[in-house]
Amino acid sequence: MFGSRRPRVLAALCAALAISMLASCDRGVNTAEGATSDTDASASGKKPNIVYVLTDDLSWNLVKYMPHVQEMQKKGMTFSNFFATDSLCCPSRTSILTGQFPHNTGVFTNSGDDGGYRAFLKNGNEKKTFGPALQRAGYRTGFMGKYLNGYQPGDKNGTDKPYVPAGWDEWDVAGEGYHEYNYELNENGKVVPYGKAPQDYLTDVLSKKATSFIGSSAEEKKPFMLEVATFAPHGPYVPAPRDKGKFPGLKAPQTDAYDKATVNAPEWQRSLSPLTSKEKKGIDRNFAKRARSVQAVDAMIGQLEKTLEDKGLADDTYIVFGSDNGFHMGEHRLRTGKQTAYDTDINVPLMVTGPDVPAGKKVSQLAENVDLNPTFLDLAGVDPPSTVDGRSLSDLMHGRTEKEWRETVLVEHHRAASKKGDPDAAPKNAGDPPTYAAMRTDDSLYVEYTDGEREFYALDSDPEQLTNRAASLSAAQQAALHHTLTALQRCKGAESCQAASRTQT
Repeated sequence: MFGSRRPRVLAALCAALAISMLASCDRGVNTAEGATSDTDASASGKKPNIVYVLTDDLSWNLVKYMPHVQEMQKKGMTFSNFFATDSLCCPSRTSILTGQFPHNTGVFTNSGDDGGYRAFLKNGNEKKTFGPALQRAGYRTGFMGKYLNGYQPGDKNGTDKPYVPAGWDEWDVAGEGYHEYNYELNENGKVVPYGKAPQDYLTDVLSKKATSFIGSSAEEKKPFMLEVATFAPHGPYVPAPRDKGKFPGLKAPQTDAYDKATVNAPEWQRSLSPLTSKEKKGIDRNFAKRARSVQAVDAMIGQLEKTLEDKGLADDTYIVFGSDNGFHMGEHRLRTGKQTAYDTDINVPLMVTGPDVPAGKKVSQLAENVDLNPTFLDLAGVDPPSTVDGRSLSDLMHGRTEKEWRETVLVEHHRAASKKGDPDAAPKNAGDPPTYAAMRTDDSLYVEYTDGEREFYALDSDPEQLTNRAASLSAAQQAALHHTLTALQRCKGAESCQAASRTQT
């Protein structure tokens, strides 16, 4: 429709629907030409190893306190426009594992009929994860840390011992590990309790198990895929003992959206009052705790890198670092939390280092966590199934362009019917919106709530998403946006979702 050029979604809508008064449409348009190429092999020609470190609730503003992650940015590729399918733990993690949107996984919340570990199992998601596929391809697979909300190490799932999902050679997974102490791990089918001694600090335990897994994989001379999923920096933001005194006096960053009411705010925000002095101090305290709690995660990355070097595997290994969702702390007058469609919550870090990944480069194309499953399979030389909704990021992470890349990403969120037992349950003033679907492009955000409210932000002129311009859209403009969003919500599989993610005019 547009020849070899790939205009941004809002630019195309401007041309078709004359909405230039709402957003800047005269910036240069990037082209994305060039064919995809074969999967990159590791430097030695062997199948590459993959180490994926997934954090919990880590937002972009914590990266500056993580020197090893910053070094990853210098040595590798940073995806600056990487988004979560939902700014909530369980649906986001399910999308990562399966490569599918929540409307195809059936996991929208952390518990109940439409969420959590039980909904994950009920909807047949376990067999869709990248673990079994990579194991079949000859990989040694490991999963450590946090799996899904509602999972407990003692779960038996109809067997005579605690359950280990098919597809994982090494399984060291916790249930309630948010406090970092006094937890249990399912260690390959055996439930092992940990106490409150310094050496029981969960992130450090995961670090030791991860380095051991790398060492044993090197001895077996098999390629491996390892996911290490920390509970940090999720609340209650518990640091390792050695990090408790770091960053004295540290305060939360204050963007232009900090303690600012949204202009033309949706109904669920209209009652928000300015932050009190006590609340601001609490936000500062919690931000400092979050910065301290990620120190052990950063140290783990350094230890993993050292182990790979010591074992002679560094040149053959991709390291991927990311987060399941972001976190807001005072922006839009929202108290500490997540679950909104704003960039504070959905735009999360993704850094990659490894064979033939250019150093110090950034990818600006829109990417999403449904892309991780097909990326891991692609790197391993496995063709992703057509049922995944995402696309491999391999070409982009190696500095190559992609033809016909997406122009929109989809965010789907259900307000939980019950908050019982949900560690992410939020009071109204922390960011607890009604059920919504949202569409993020490189220069706009459009949100449809089930109560009929709409939001539209033109990011060129309003990067902090403070002025809702939905009421200024014409009927034709609203129809075009609704048409694209509806197509995204109905898509199934890579081909269908790629077509839906392109401009609809």
